[in-house]
Amino acid sequence: MYSFTNDYSEGAHPKIMTALLKTNLEQTDGYGLDKYCLQATELLKKQLKNENVDVHYLVGGTQTNATFIASALKPYQAVIAADSGHINVHETGAVEATGHKVLTAPHQNGKITPEEIEMIVKQHPDEHMVQPKMVYLSQSSEYGSVYYLDELQAISELCKEYNLYLFVDGARLGSALAVANTPSLADLAKYTDAFYIGGTKMGALFGECLVIVNDQLKPDFRYNMKQNGAMLAKGRLLGVQFKELFSNDLYLQIGQYENKMADILRAGLKKFKMYVDSPTNQIFPIVNDELIAKLQEDFSFNVMDKIDENHHCIRLVTSWATPQKAVEEFVTKINQEFVE
Repeated sequence: MYSFTNDYSEGAHPKIMTALLKTNLEQTDGYGLDKYCLQATELLKKQLKNENVDVHYLVGGTQTNATFIASALKPYQAVIAADSGHINVHETGAVEATGHKVLTAPHQNGKITPEEIEMIVKQHPDEHMVQPKMVYLSQSSEYGSVYYLDELQAISELCKEYNLYLFVDGARLGSALAVANTPSLADLAKYTDAFYIGGTKMGALFGECLVIVNDQLKPDFRYNMKQNGAMLAKGRLLGVQFKELFSNDLYLQIGQYENKMADILRAGLKKFKMYVDSPTNQIFPIVNDELIAKLQEDFSFNVMDKIDENHHCIRLVTSWATPQKAVEEFVTKINQEFVE
């Protein structure tokens, strides 16, 4: 049985495993102050075209979101997100457990719009309510859609108008970077106050790379990391991995490959309506329940939203390690078993 359930079922990309083994017996400084973290940061700054950013390496996405948001916001401030946003749905209330309310609007194809952000701001006009202070986006979104460059620019402009921080969750950023007309790493450094570059779902064993752009949010962040258990003693394990991901375009190549595998699925599923329009490595076909049961004999995947009495949306996710043979076998079976 092959799993399309997520993009972190396997271990790590072979180049990363080789680099970890090669450096395994070296002795280095700890807590992200080792030479590999420093080298990874220098590689990244060149791609960002910005030397004036702070870069921090953390272990996981929930940890990164909760630690950064809590660090950036005052106790009475809140973060705005689409109702499908990871911080609202899949992090067990981690952000709200730090004392910061998540204010949501219904997602539009997995995204939040400038109009929705502005509406939330205007609904919280005074000190009797929480103060909206940050906008949280996922790139790509939880439904595989992406914010194109013009969309990010529009949201960034609105955030400046209302004095809001803009923070981008890049758990699957490599997949989004591989889509035409999406923001580059340099664009993210230009239009956001902070963002993170996902590793766990992009070929690393674990790890996320947080980039803080706004000077106001930089001081003492390592104190917040330490207090929240987000400072890895063997920090070089993160540095080695991200140095490899930022070398020779490996990060982008991983995104391109997983999107290519998803494209084969998309091409083979033209008979099926999609729940959302996704150009990345997550796709969401609507499938009848009888066919879902037959597919589950040979494949695993997430069964998502109920569409009607006989249909559900399913989620298929590809990764750096997805064999093309498995993708083709899924396409063959779903078309063989499909009955109108």
